[in-house]
This record gives sequence, C-alpha cells and structure tokens, in this order.
Amino acid sequence: MKTQNKLFAALTALSLLAGATHAAGPYRNPDNKNPRDVGEGTYPVPYKKPTVAEIGEALHRIRGYMDATTPTRVVHKATGAPITDFANPVAEAITSPSDGDFGIQVYEMGVVHAGLLRAAQITGDKRFTDMTARHLQFFADKLPYFRAQEQKFKLQRANSFSRFLDPRALDDAGSMCAALMRARAAGIGPDLSAQIAVCGDWVANKQYRLADGTLARKRPQTSSLWADDMYMSVPALAELGRMTGKRAHFDDAVKNVLQMSAYMFNKDKNIYTHGWHADNPDAPRFYWARANGWSVLAMSDLLDVLPKSHPGYNKVLAQLRAALHGVAELQSGTGLWHQMLDRNDSYLEASASAMFTYTIAHAINEGWISAVGYGPIAQAGWAGLSAQINAKGQVEGTCVGTTFASDQTYYYNRPTSVHALHGYGPTLLAGAEMIRLMNNPAFAIEHRVRTYHYVPKQGAKTDYSEHH
Repeated sequence: MKTQNKLFAALTALSLLAGATHAAGPYRNPDNKNPRDVGEGTYPVPYKKPTVAEIGEALHRIRGYMDATTPTRVVHKATGAPITDFANPVAEAITSPSDGDFGIQVYEMGVVHAGLLRAAQITGDKRFTDMTARHLQFFADKLPYFRAQEQKFKLQRANSFSRFLDPRALDDAGSMCAALMRARAAGIGPDLSAQIAVCGDWVANKQYRLADGTLARKRPQTSSLWADDMYMSVPALAELGRMTGKRAHFDDAVKNVLQMSAYMFNKDKNIYTHGWHADNPDAPRFYWARANGWSVLAMSDLLDVLPKSHPGYNKVLAQLRAALHGVAELQSGTGLWHQMLDRNDSYLEASASAMFTYTIAHAINEGWISAVGYGPIAQAGWAGLSAQINAKGQVEGTCVGTTFASDQTYYYNRPTSVHALHGYGPTLLAGAEMIRLMNNPAFAIEHRVRTYHYVPKQGAKTDYSEHH
C-alpha cells in the first residue's frame, strides 16, 4: 500500500507538470472484462465499482487504528506511570497522550465518533461503536476527578478535561457536543446529558456573534467568520433541536447556514471562501477545500434532523445543492479534490475529499440530488480516497490544522500528515455512505463504454426539483 501511495503521489506530480498529458497508472479497471482493450488505459487510482466487502475492510482498518491509538488512561505527566488513586487529585495527572494529535476531546474526534456511529448504523456491525462507548464511559468516569483537580490546582487549559469543564470556543464545544447527542440517541455509552448541557450552552448562548446573530470569532482579526464554523456550530444546534424539541435551536441553525453563506459563498464559483473579516469585507478570497467540506457536511447534518415543515428546509437544501454542484465540477482526475479548490496546481487533499464524497453520496441516498448526475462523482471520490488508506489504517494526504490566512503561499504549503485527525472521521463517513450507495435499490450501476452510469430503476423517484 505504501508503494502504491508513493506511486500515486509521483503520478500526481507528473500530471501536474505535464498539464493535459496522460500518465499511465498502476490500476486497470477490472470491470472491463476485455484485457486487450487498449482504448481504456490505466488509472492512478482503483477506478472500478467498489464492493461492500472492500469498503467494509477499509473501514475496519481505520477503526482498528483509531481504537489502538486513542487510549483512555490517566497517567502522571512526568513519568507516564498510571494514576490509580482517584480520591486525591494530583496536579500532574493527565489523560494518556494519544498518537499524533489524536486528543480524545478535540473537535476532530467528534467527527470520528460520527463516522463510527454511521458505520455501525449502515453495516449493523456493533464493533464500530465499541471505541465510542469506551471514550464516553471514560468521560463519565473521570470527569469528577478532573473537576476536583481543577478546583484544587487551577490548571485551566493544562487540565486534560478543560474543553469539558470550561469550553471557550466552538472548537471546544460544537463537534463533540453533536457527537455526544448522537451517541445518546443511539443508546451508545452512558448518558452524558449534564455535559451536553455545558457544551450546548456554549454554542447556543455564549459564543461570540456578529450583531446579526452569525456565530463568529475574534481571530485572526477582531471580528471574523470562518466557513469551518458552520460545522463547529450547526450540527450541535440541530441535534439540540432534535433532543429538546425546541424550534429555536433549529431556527438558529438555519439562520447561521444562510447568513454564513451570504457572507462567504461565491455564487459565481458555487464554493465558499475560507473566511470573512468584518473590518475588511472586500479582501481577496481563498477557497480552501476543507472549509468547503465543513460547510457541506454541516448542511447535510442539519437536513438529516430538520423537520421538512420548517420554513428554512428548502432554503438550506437549495444552498447545499448549489455548493455540491460547485464542488463536483472541481473534482480532479484522481477522484480527489485539491487543497485550494480552484487551483489545480495545489496538492490533492484527503480530508476535504472525504467530506465531499460522503456528502454527495449521502445526498444521493436521501434523494436530495440526482444519482444520475452525482453517483459517478461519489464513486470516483471513493476510488481516490481508498488509495489514501494505508495498510495500517492510516489516512494519508490530510492537511494539518490550518488557520484562516490571507495568502496562497500559506495554504499551498501546509504539510500533510497521517497524524492529522481531520481525515479519519470523514473517511469513515464516506466509506459507510458508499456502502449504502452500493446497496441503494433506487438505481442500477452499469459499466458501459468504459465508464459508469447510475440508471434509475422503474418506479424510482427522479424528481429533484426545489419542491422535493
């Protein structure tokens, strides 16, 4: 697998240098049963109809890697020795460090739990939620200890449970809060309602906002919007609406989708700029892929739980369709998407590609967009993404954490790392939804003239107009 990924990277670089020149790849399409068909050539990724078994095996590789590299232990910070006395807190007690940046309470881990929950739901394999149950039980068991530690030593952000005890940003609260509510709804792990109240209160009531109510940040400029924050807020608000039945949370979620889109969505390109500054609203725009991924993922999550009778439902659906249309047209010839969506000389990036693959496949499965137009795009997305999952279950090619910047050089040169947790949850989501897509009874997937056609079956609904 590592050799294949190196070859894939070399082929990608060659194709960028050669422009339109075709470069041979290591994969031949096995769905083409004519081995002498020179009219097809080869591919840099496994361009084929994936099987459910293949996808499931890849998901279990990721699950196994995540489970092995996210220990739930309390240790002494200096020595690494296990802490066993939980009656008397010590200042040096921390949660056991994970591999790379795999903190068990970071926002990226909330997406991992979303992916594990989705995989369990679609496959019926409960192994996918074992890690979620383990993490949540650890939270329930050890929160009192770390609360007592904080009361005694006032460690603030050095406390391993600081995000739970004292959230100070959407990154601390939103994604994990949504995951806790989803797990609660699915009956996975202990009931963490008290913690949901804390993180939900931050998102709904305490996060900084613009005067019009749009959730914002005070960085990097005094008052800034980040497209990322559509995901850091909207799914939590949506799940609060589902859990409590309070329409005000749904209203807030819809308002933020539409208002963030008004500020950051380019209607000519049909994609989102990474951010917007109140003090410099006409600044040059930069179309970072993962910001677009967060945006479409958030809208998809909202539509999953938003009552169709809500007056904002069709508006959010229309916005999601517009964004997916723009994203789909920018897919590369490998099935992946570029770090800067509109710049094909920027590198191919895994986490955003996974978000796009998941959201397109999910939108097809939910009947929000046409399988005829988008099915092959989701399938090609998974082809590219599957080549990024190595034998260990690591997701390669994921951009590390990235701030809202004002120059292309920064974005172009952000490193990629298998220790960037951002790629794992979205890839779990993408694979799970691709299994659902492969099993979708509404259409047949036909291999004709060396490509794929998603053909609606007789009687299947094919109306994707605005009133759907």
